[in-house]
Amino acid sequence: MNDDQTLERVREMRAKGAPPKVIARALGMTPAEVAPLIRAAAATSDAPAPASELAGCWISGGWSDGLTVHGHPEWVDVDMPGLTTRGLAAVLVARRLRHSSKLQIGGFLIDVYCLGVKNALEATMNERELPQFVANYFATYDGGPLAVPVEQAQHVVFGAAEYARRLGFEPHPDFAPAADLLGPWTGPSDITFGLDGVPTFIQGPYDDVRAIEKTLRRSVGKGKYAISFVVG
Repeated sequence: MNDDQTLERVREMRAKGAPPKVIARALGMTPAEVAPLIRAAAATSDAPAPASELAGCWISGGWSDGLTVHGHPEWVDVDMPGLTTRGLAAVLVARRLRHSSKLQIGGFLIDVYCLGVKNALEATMNERELPQFVANYFATYDGGPLAVPVEQAQHVVFGAAEYARRLGFEPHPDFAPAADLLGPWTGPSDITFGLDGVPTFIQGPYDDVRAIEKTLRRSVGKGKYAISFVVG
């Protein structure tokens, strides 16, 4: 199958409402490999993209701590004194595709101070499973899930990914197929990322501290970033 045939196959499957992972499996590709083909198929198609209904969009409370949001008084957050998940935001979006009884879920773990999209997932489930899934997804966050407009989630997720790229950090490999569920993004984000505008790496349990510091030194220069190490 040549490139034109592959693109046409993607276009046909997308028009029928097939999610990225299903398309990837059918073509023997990874979701990350098929994501740009999906975008290309949408850009060159004469027909509109398959309609989908937003079933819900949520973010963890305290997500904007240390950030500057320009405008948007309608955006939702709560003050969280003693926030233990500072610098991290969990985002979840759920959509119903036309002609389907199931939901597609996109989830994102966002480091809003430095690394951008640390983790991402795409899943399919029955709608009755959604409430428990949402509760479990946000269980480790101080602020429970806050229902938000999808535009707010776009500014957080895509904006943090763009910020991290400028620092030298690419998003998680599963980002592209999950991000498709957030809808098209033009940018730029109305959020200033970093802790008070400064790239700030807060060590996580699986982070390669030396590699991250090396990348920051190369991208912004010594003394222009901050690192917080976990003790114990």
